[in-house]
Amino acid sequence: MANKPSIPKGTRDFLPEQSLKRQFIFDTARSIFQLYGYQPIETPAMENLETLTGKYGDEGDKLIYKIQSGKNLREQLGEEKTVALDAVYPDWLPQKSDRALRYDLTVPFARFVVQNQNELSFPFKRFQIQPVWRGDRPQRGRYREFYQCDVDVIGSNGLLNEAELLCIVSEVFENLGLGDIQIRLNNRKILSGIANVAGLGNYFSEMTVAIDKLDKIGVEGVKKEMIARGLPAQGVKKALDHISRKADSETVLRMLSGSLIGDEEGQRGIDEMRKTLRALPEVVREKVEIDLTLARGLNYYTGAIIEVGHEKFPSSICGGGRYDDLTGIFGLKDVSGVGVSFGADRIYDLMEDLDLFPKTLSASSDVLFINFGEKESLACMELAMKLRSDKFSAEVYPDAAKMQKQMKYANSRGFRFVILIGSQEMDDKSATVKDMNTGDQQSVRFDDLNKFVFDKLGAE
Repeated sequence: MANKPSIPKGTRDFLPEQSLKRQFIFDTARSIFQLYGYQPIETPAMENLETLTGKYGDEGDKLIYKIQSGKNLREQLGEEKTVALDAVYPDWLPQKSDRALRYDLTVPFARFVVQNQNELSFPFKRFQIQPVWRGDRPQRGRYREFYQCDVDVIGSNGLLNEAELLCIVSEVFENLGLGDIQIRLNNRKILSGIANVAGLGNYFSEMTVAIDKLDKIGVEGVKKEMIARGLPAQGVKKALDHISRKADSETVLRMLSGSLIGDEEGQRGIDEMRKTLRALPEVVREKVEIDLTLARGLNYYTGAIIEVGHEKFPSSICGGGRYDDLTGIFGLKDVSGVGVSFGADRIYDLMEDLDLFPKTLSASSDVLFINFGEKESLACMELAMKLRSDKFSAEVYPDAAKMQKQMKYANSRGFRFVILIGSQEMDDKSATVKDMNTGDQQSVRFDDLNKFVFDKLGAE
């Protein structure tokens, strides 16, 4: 009995219409990235495990998909030992992995920069649109395989980079019809300052990991988690009081400046935030809100932290930040970078919910030629080629099947025109063209076919 076909949880198939919509997101983002001078790169789906581990915090490391060739292990260990391990430890294989599927695009990008530094011009501005994998619990907005659209600049400390990236974020979402996004901004240095004045300086990593879950488990949940991790209760309360402040950007920064007096790291973060906001055009600045609860529990962030949300979606749809020395772990010191990552799958889901995809997106071709036989189909092939030379999509039905079957195919695929060329049309060198929108039919000479299609489609 044949196995019922299925795919792993947290992954999805995409039909032609869906793939076109996803491509619309990619193309929109790509066009904006290129307007700002960013260049495309690609990296392998598989990285060495040591490249990825230790970069995403304890929680992130647990979600990395480890991979290993079973054949290679059997060759290394021998069949007898492998069988014994299988019997006693059925899940031992992942423990032996030395490679993994990439968790994000940022760490592989840092590795890429170090390996290819002699071929790059710094500052190097790159974009990358590829899938990543995480062993997360599947739910709405969270998938185990999903695409990221990343845009980064590396080799520059200038805060104009942060401002430029926020402009890119605003422009991409405007072009997708999602201009009503909310951009949340924080700075890791400010969080460090808050930790220091709260007496939690030695627990900074534990504090940020817990704060990063605030939107999932709430303030009380975060408080309990921090105390359970060994953080002193008084310091936890003081830190949570600081990050709970809500006001306009300038008021928040002024309050922070007063409460973090004496902490140089925190004051640097406040200064960076002010300069970034000052560099923004007003149309972008009005979308930005300072949110001190924003921690993004990735270990490599050192400065600005960026997250983008929408009131109609439960999770963030874009995020990123500044990483000062990510390349240092691969041997290239003192190279700072900053970037953002667009969650293409979440954006797709949101745009579907809001019906924002252009109605003109279609997986169908413009023209279908009906196949009446070998002689007629050869003439159709010539005419279809001429239509394609003028950038009209055209197909010739591959078999001389019954008319009913060919017309059913035309209807299901949504062709605009069906062209019939039988023996009479061959003699007259004219085609019968049926407009599938109106049902009208008319005779068009072969030589006039391209102009006819252009006039009809151009008028729409």
